[in-house]
Amino acid sequence: MSAVSSRLPVFPWDRLAPYKAKAAAHPDGIVDLSVGTPVDPVPALIQRALTDAADSPGYPTVWGTAELRDALTGWVERRLGARDVTHANVLPIVGSKELVAWLPTQLGLGAGDKVAYPRLAYPTYEVGARLAGAEPVVYDDPTELDPTGLKLLWLNSPSNPTGRVLTADEMRRTVAWAREHGVLLFSDECYLELGWEAEPVSVLHPDVCGGSYEGIVAVHSLSKRSNLAGYRAAFLAGDAAVLGELLQVRKHSGMMVSAPVQAATAVALGDTSHVTEQRARYAARRASLRAAFEAAGFRIEHSEASLYLWATRDEPCWDTVAALAERGILVAPGVFYGEAGERFVRIAFTATDERVEAAVRRLAA
Repeated sequence: MSAVSSRLPVFPWDRLAPYKAKAAAHPDGIVDLSVGTPVDPVPALIQRALTDAADSPGYPTVWGTAELRDALTGWVERRLGARDVTHANVLPIVGSKELVAWLPTQLGLGAGDKVAYPRLAYPTYEVGARLAGAEPVVYDDPTELDPTGLKLLWLNSPSNPTGRVLTADEMRRTVAWAREHGVLLFSDECYLELGWEAEPVSVLHPDVCGGSYEGIVAVHSLSKRSNLAGYRAAFLAGDAAVLGELLQVRKHSGMMVSAPVQAATAVALGDTSHVTEQRARYAARRASLRAAFEAAGFRIEHSEASLYLWATRDEPCWDTVAALAERGILVAPGVFYGEAGERFVRIAFTATDERVEAAVRRLAA
């Protein structure tokens, strides 16, 4: 066994391959609801910004252009309700998954340190801890964690996979606890613009952080809100001291967002109309799929935000995956996100309207 394979879990999506093959054999083709990857076009104004900046022969800066930093600070204040955000409080990153996977390493964590994340969670939180040689720790309530050795605490609201939204009070208590114990708190808020039955709040909102960014950083992405998963466009906002340290590490390691993507990001953050249009698409797909799965005997839990339905019919998740694959529908087994998801599946509504309609017909048959 290689050194890498001995310290990392099995890549979960490899286990789904035979079920994907089964679903793909359906006479009408596969309906892939397993991965939350955008399928709709990149908005035209963002494409223009990218191509207009295509003649960029020089190296981009890790910190980003002044125009990008203006766009980041402006959006954080407008959309998140944060106050007095300066260029020192923002940092572009090469997609949020890169940041999640390498953050513990970039922070200098290692043996004897702990990284905590929700019991049901995006698996890359655990991967990041293991890559750094730190100990991964799961929690139900972060304020009940043993702070001994705990250096990094992840929040995730809206949650991937459950779509659960933390209240401002829950987040406020966690921020206070983390500051009391000297634990750095990172809040993964990549689905914040996709609230359906709840209004997600950022850790940077003054009602949560008290107007201070000390010890807290928010992670945001344009992959979902702007269909820019292929651009790898994301950013951090929060504690200037923490971001300053990360900036130095990222300068040394060459982790820089390409110049055309920086230009496209600035334009994307300045426009709300395309976000409204995309939300409407997702809302319609969500409503259709929810009604169809509930009519087919599924129970939906949480799912008040994000791009997923967290569903169960009270059986082992792999049985559900297999049964749906027979109908040509591929979903993600809940166990990918932790043992607590063993009887759930995650259903993405990032398929095209035509494929969503196909799934609805098959579930009703």
